[in-house]
Amino acid sequence: MEHITLLLGIVIVTALVFDFTNGFHDTANAMATTISTGALKPKTAVAMSAVLNLVGAFLSVEVAKTISGGIINEEGIRVQVIFAALVGAILWNLLTWLLGLPSSSSHALFGGLIGAAVMSAGWSSVNGSTVVTKVLIPAVAAPIVAGLAAMLATRLTYRIGNRADEKATAKGYRAGQIASAGLVSLAHGTNDAQKTMGIITLALVTGGVIAPGSNPPLWVIVSAGTAIALGTYLGGWRIIRTMGKGLTDLAPPQGFAAQTSAATAILASSHIGFSLSTTQVCSGAVMGSGIGRKGGVVRWSTATRMFVAWGLTLPAAGLAGASAEFLTKQGTWGIVLTGALLVAGAGTIWKLSRRQPVTVDNVNDIAAEPAGAVTTAMAAVTPPPAGPVTGDLSGDLKTTIPSPDAEPTRPATV
Repeated sequence: MEHITLLLGIVIVTALVFDFTNGFHDTANAMATTISTGALKPKTAVAMSAVLNLVGAFLSVEVAKTISGGIINEEGIRVQVIFAALVGAILWNLLTWLLGLPSSSSHALFGGLIGAAVMSAGWSSVNGSTVVTKVLIPAVAAPIVAGLAAMLATRLTYRIGNRADEKATAKGYRAGQIASAGLVSLAHGTNDAQKTMGIITLALVTGGVIAPGSNPPLWVIVSAGTAIALGTYLGGWRIIRTMGKGLTDLAPPQGFAAQTSAATAILASSHIGFSLSTTQVCSGAVMGSGIGRKGGVVRWSTATRMFVAWGLTLPAAGLAGASAEFLTKQGTWGIVLTGALLVAGAGTIWKLSRRQPVTVDNVNDIAAEPAGAVTTAMAAVTPPPAGPVTGDLSGDLKTTIPSPDAEPTRPATV
C-alpha cells in the first residue's frame, strides 16, 4: 500500500465509484421480479441483495483474473489508461440508468477498457481471442440460454401446479422467489464485484505495486464487495421498474422460474471464468418467463429499446474511454480535465433524473404503452345514442313513413 501514488489512488477510488454505480444499476437483476410480484417489500429486498452481494464477492476470483490479465496486455499500459476506461464506463452506466434501460455494466467496463487501450497503444494491446471467447460469445449466448431455460421452467411450473389452488401455491412460490432472488444476488457478487477487483488489480500491476498474474489482495476484495453492496442497497429504482413491470407482467411462478434460471447461468459462468453480463442474463430470463406463461405478453417496444442499448454499450463506452484517454495523454492538465468532465457529466445526469424521480414509493407504478393508430381512431368514433324501444313498432313506422297518397312535405323557407 505504501507504493501507491496519488494517480494510482485516484484510479482506485474511481474504480470503486464504478463499482458503486454497478451496484445500483444492477440491483434490478436480483430483485426486480421479487419486488414486482410483492414477494418482498422494496427496502427489504435491496437490503438482502446488498448483504448477499458482499458475501458473493469472497467466493471466487476467476472473473477478476480474466479482467486483470486476459482482455488487454498488461505490458505498456499506463495507469491513466485504466482511469480513462473507468470514466467511459461510469458515464455510460449513469446515462442508461437515467433512461431506465438495463444495459450491461460489464460491457460498459470492457468497452471503456478496450477503447482506452487502443487509443494508448493500438489494437495490439487487446487480446482479441479472449474478448471473443469470454466476452462476445457469452454476451450473445447467455441471455438466449437463460431465456429458453426460463420459458421451459415456467411452462413446467404451470403444468405441475395447474390442478393446485392458486392461492395456496402463491405463498410457496413467493418463498421460492425469495430464495432464488438471494441466489441471484449471491451469483451477482461472484461475477460483477470481481470485475472491479480485476480492474484495481490491473491498476496495481501497471503501477508496479504487485507482480503480473497476482490474485486480488484481500483489501481489494473487501473494498470492491463493500462498494457494490452499498450501491445495491441504494436501489436503482428506475431499472427495477423496467425489469419488474416494463418487460412483462410477472406472477410468482414466473418470477421463481426466471430467477432460478438466471442464477444457474451466472454461477456456472463465474465458475469457468466467463465475464458475462448479469443484466442480459436476467433480462433474457424475464422475457423467457413472459413467453412461457400461456397468455403472457412481452412488451416488445421496451425490449427493443433494451436490445439497442445492449448493442451500443461496447462501442459507446469504448468511444468514451478512447476520448478520455486522448485527454489523459496530454499530461496532468488532461487528467484533471477528464476528472472534471466526469464530475460535471454525473452531476448533470443526476439533475435530469430529479425531474421525474423514481423512488421506492412509485417503483411499481408504470404507465400503459401508448395505443396504436387503429385503436386511437376507433376510440375517437362516437356511436349514436342507443335508447330502449318503446310503444308499438308498427305505429312508429306509420308515423315516420308517409303513405303514397299523402302530399310530400315541402321544406320550410328561412
